[in-house]
Amino acid sequence: MRTILLIVQKEFRQIFRNKTMLPVIFIVPIVQLVLLVYAATLDMKNINLYIIDNDLSGASRDLVSKFESSPFFRITEEGFSLKNAESKLFSNDADAILNIQSGFEKRLYRENNSEVLLIIDAVNSLKAGLSNVYGTSVIRDFNQEYIKDKGKSVLTVMKAPKSIEITRQFWYNQELNFKYYMAPGILGILVTMIGMFLTAINIVREKEMGTIEQINVTPIVKYQFLIGKLLPFLIIALFELGFGLLLIKILYGVPMLGSIPLLFAFVASYLFVIIGFGLLLSTLADTQQQVMFLTFFFMIVFILMSGIFTPAESMPVWAQKVNILNPMAYFLRVVRLVLLKGSGIMAIAKDWIYITVYGVIILSLAILRYRKVS
Repeated sequence: MRTILLIVQKEFRQIFRNKTMLPVIFIVPIVQLVLLVYAATLDMKNINLYIIDNDLSGASRDLVSKFESSPFFRITEEGFSLKNAESKLFSNDADAILNIQSGFEKRLYRENNSEVLLIIDAVNSLKAGLSNVYGTSVIRDFNQEYIKDKGKSVLTVMKAPKSIEITRQFWYNQELNFKYYMAPGILGILVTMIGMFLTAINIVREKEMGTIEQINVTPIVKYQFLIGKLLPFLIIALFELGFGLLLIKILYGVPMLGSIPLLFAFVASYLFVIIGFGLLLSTLADTQQQVMFLTFFFMIVFILMSGIFTPAESMPVWAQKVNILNPMAYFLRVVRLVLLKGSGIMAIAKDWIYITVYGVIILSLAILRYRKVS
């Protein structure tokens, strides 16, 4: 035990003397949590809208005012030519076109049926989909107000039409604040990067300096060396988790409804997987440059398939099956369940079992591989 503590002490001294690692440990977390939570958002605002109003009636002006008052749209220009509007769309000066044709109000009030044309730039399919949803919602609100106004106007002649009122209630994130959803995801990237990247690069650095061979010929037992090497990064990653939780609570007011000790216990199990990956990658590389490329390759795959930006359930079936091997998918699911829903141990037990078995397998492979090359 004393040998392990001495190695841990040596590792902490080495880490804090390393000018490369210190910014990764202390500066990167703040930058990620402050900037990326705002930048990595799927909320669409200020969609540039080009208005074509060839009707110039009261109804068309009411519809245009609906889009003006919407927080999602910004009317950048108005005109009467569809060709000119399409040129603006082509040059990226407009994201969407609302075309109100002549006779809109006449058909609306006389025939109870009228049309508007909403043209959307779909180069970015996600942005186009959201623009379509927002635009359709604005038109639907205008239509509902028209039905109510018509009902009032004909009240003396016939009974006003009944309308269905829809009441919405959102659980766990009532304000639909995307920061509540994104902040735990960015925190997952942070903890994973600290555990995997620093573990791998620290061991490879020892290889480059030649000190690892000197340690291997000492009476230090293999398990003592590995525990002493990996334990500091487990402690640092858990510290980063606590620091990150405090930061997202202060900056974004992310609710923390569940048990924080339960979350730390699960993340400790998760870190055995990530640190095991770091150890395994360090046995496959001889230089820090090589291990950086390997680490970033796995990090990109883990992040894109984890469900941090879009639900993992929307991926193809084959990708969901492959995603069983993605530890970040388990982390993000559990951290959001605990923080946002207040889930207890029974709700995360299945993911916890998977991640524990995963940790045993990956650490065993890493230790076996390390023995072969050391």
